[in-house]
Amino acid sequence: MNKASKLVLVTVLVLLLLAEAHVSSAATCSPAELSPCLGAIRSSSAPNKLCCSKIKQQKSCLCQYLKNPALKQYVNSPGAKKVARTCGVPYPRC
Repeated sequence: MNKASKLVLVTVLVLLLLAEAHVSSAATCSPAELSPCLGAIRSSSAPNKLCCSKIKQQKSCLCQYLKNPALKQYVNSPGAKKVARTCGVPYPRC
């Protein structure tokens, strides 16, 4: 293997490792992570900081939750939309 081939191989490996690191840092979709928001979703109370932090972390998962028949009724509820809006998370269009 010549030097140019080795350099290309090393570059590709580094890019793959960086891509893997980026995927690993993404939010893990877990509806249980939104449990701090339940009180605000079910009532007229404002969401707390922990709730807003969790909903921001789970933002990329909201479409997945909307497609799940067991979760859709909660994620699509007026209370959940209010919490997302209050926390500054745009409601997804899936």
